[in-house]
Amino acid sequence: MKKLILDVDTGVDDAQAIMMALAAPDVEILGITCSHGNTTLDNACKNTLRVLKACNRLDIPVYRGCLEPLLGRKHHAGDFHGKDGLGDTPDPDAPGLELLQKEKAAKAIVQFVNQNPGEVTLVATAPLTNLALAVKLNPGFTKKLKALYIMGGNMESRGNTTVCGEFNFVADPEAAYIVLERYLCPTYIATWEFSCRNSLPWAFCDTWLKQGTDKSRFMEKIYAHTRKMVQTERYQKELVSGPGFNTCDTYATAAAIEDTLVTESEEVAVTVELDGTHTRGMMVLDYMGLLKKKHKVFIMKRVDLEKFKQLLINALK
Repeated sequence: MKKLILDVDTGVDDAQAIMMALAAPDVEILGITCSHGNTTLDNACKNTLRVLKACNRLDIPVYRGCLEPLLGRKHHAGDFHGKDGLGDTPDPDAPGLELLQKEKAAKAIVQFVNQNPGEVTLVATAPLTNLALAVKLNPGFTKKLKALYIMGGNMESRGNTTVCGEFNFVADPEAAYIVLERYLCPTYIATWEFSCRNSLPWAFCDTWLKQGTDKSRFMEKIYAHTRKMVQTERYQKELVSGPGFNTCDTYATAAAIEDTLVTESEEVAVTVELDGTHTRGMMVLDYMGLLKKKHKVFIMKRVDLEKFKQLLINALK
């Protein structure tokens, strides 16, 4: 069994990623840690519990993490996923925050990894605040990580939040910088441009949501608001490769689940720009070797789209 920790800021995209991981037969989710990001921390926690309830998996422990970035001002995704992050489709019977673990997210991450050395893969689809705090608490634990998969950053300075910045990195640039400096385990990054270039046809999305299961009906309901947003002309123009169904967070999760999913990647040293009027939070790729960094990350370029589709289909069965 692959042992995963999911670090999320649960909006609709994280919900899709969580459900994909839950459906994988050879995956054990040790815990889910929540962060500020798409919505407020409390909403992210409530949404995570709600997704687990929809999948009948409230046995998985959920941990409250950081409610704000290390230094900068808060960024939320506005109404992109609805004010509550889950499509503004409230459930009167949703699980309450009393189900959260008493342990905090950063400490839980460290403990899971130390208890399972060399076995745990950490999948981060949120601002990286919890991960940065974890390595500050215990600098040595990252040596025991099997791998780190990140949805965030960009490889061509194309932004989706600022001119040159992707949301997760812009929401906490200092945390992203710390993680890319201090996590020296095998690291795989699904950037904004990568997810755009591997987007799927909207016809597939229709098929995906019409499976006639409780999970597909749940996803269709919570995704309706976001779908209207992403199908606007303005947003579709941002998608680098043209219109399509782009479920960003699931790419990093899918790659962590399926070893053969990524068909093309490149290995390069990276860092994060912390200054600059337009470039703060931008991921910088060091093709010239000027950073003198020994640790390099794998930047995903292409995936097997048929395998990716199947993972999405399985998530809603």
